[in-house]
Amino acid sequence: MTRNARLYPCGFTRREFVWEMGGGFAGVALASLLAADGVLPGAARASESESPLAPRPTHFPARAKSVIFLMMNGGPSQVDTFDYKPELEKYAGQPLPEGKTFINSGGRKVGFLTPSFRPFRPGGESGLLISDFFPKVREHADKLAVVRSCYTDSHAHGSALVAMNTGKTIIGRPSLGSWAVYGLGTDNQSLPGYVVVLDKRGGPIGGQPNWSSGFMPSTYAGTLFRPVGDPILDLRGPAHIDSRIQREQLDLLAKLNHEHLESRPGGQELASRINSYELAFRMQAEAPEAVDLSQETRETLDMYGVGEHPTDEFGRNCLVARRLVERGVRFVQLYSGGGHLEETWDAHKSIETNHSQHAAEVDQPIAALLQDLEDRGLLESTLVVWGGEFGRMPFSEGPGEPGRNHNPYGFSMWLAGGGVKGGVAYGETDEFGFEAVSNKAHISDIHATLLHLMGLDHELLTYFHQGRDESLTDVIGHVITKILA
Repeated sequence: MTRNARLYPCGFTRREFVWEMGGGFAGVALASLLAADGVLPGAARASESESPLAPRPTHFPARAKSVIFLMMNGGPSQVDTFDYKPELEKYAGQPLPEGKTFINSGGRKVGFLTPSFRPFRPGGESGLLISDFFPKVREHADKLAVVRSCYTDSHAHGSALVAMNTGKTIIGRPSLGSWAVYGLGTDNQSLPGYVVVLDKRGGPIGGQPNWSSGFMPSTYAGTLFRPVGDPILDLRGPAHIDSRIQREQLDLLAKLNHEHLESRPGGQELASRINSYELAFRMQAEAPEAVDLSQETRETLDMYGVGEHPTDEFGRNCLVARRLVERGVRFVQLYSGGGHLEETWDAHKSIETNHSQHAAEVDQPIAALLQDLEDRGLLESTLVVWGGEFGRMPFSEGPGEPGRNHNPYGFSMWLAGGGVKGGVAYGETDEFGFEAVSNKAHISDIHATLLHLMGLDHELLTYFHQGRDESLTDVIGHVITKILA
């Protein structure tokens, strides 16, 4: 029987349409089952039958097993740290040339081109130029791959920091650490896969979304360790309840929760809570030892500046980070700067005053971390990343005002260890350090590169959410191959 094209413009009868639609739903179900088993490219990395933190295979051989991300909260100035611009001295006191269009964050005053506040000197055999704000890090110049052409999508602290951590300026998405643990699991089932240590002066603008697991199960979210005192509060239970009784309590609770879950399949948050109870129980045995710095030698403590002003806090945090990756933790993020304005690297008033304080707090501990990782044979498998949410302008905030405003158009980050070339600089900003002009590296390129070094393809690492395969980079990032060893 010939179909009537006017009645059936799609080429199907109503019965054929319904039959085909039913087959389509079956295909969707089959695809979901195959994805859960990891058969399809880009499929979910963990099945419901295994622990969500269980170690999982990489897409290809990994260079780095762990990441330590040193977050300089507030936005350090690239032209005063890792991006030397002699033209700023030549044109000091003059306005930014015409044609350089930009959004000036907060409507603050625009001053004149201002030279670097500290001299730059070559470091190591590579001669990589690093300023006197980081004299001890400069001693490790041959370990660093400095990316001088970074740029981002926001000039506001909150959204720019969220973007640096999650790939987007909007909240509600999984952070970089969550993606890493989701994709790879973690080698130590008695410690969190993802640990965040804030500055004692406060958390960053935006708060928890910066280490959130977003639309993923909360199992993959960052676990906060306190920067001073006991890193984990209430880890030990009441004295009158021993481990045997606690184990029996957890077993009963798990039994009841699993019965509830079986009648309501797909309850991710309940499953995550079950896993968090088990992790907390296991942490009681291992976490106190992992953060116990009394086991370190006096020589090691002195190297990190523990017990000394102003390096004590960040030195402790860097040493804890080394101990955590040594014990199989996948991703550790340390914050320098907390609260707002001058308590962070947000140097609106004075670069010299602000950066001399914050750099002095972190320079020795970071150098010690690089040396310690190398001495212990961990640097090859640990990727260390340094940077802030953006950089700062090459001009002052006004006549006689030695501060600099936010700059998302061009700034510097560096990577070390974990399969990265040492003693190299990638990309360039213009002659004033204002905007990236050569080998531009969007934050998605940074993220793609970090995942690549961990053995993950940023295009294949996806999570199905609201009808779409979501990824960290949204498939717009590119791996920076020229800095790979």
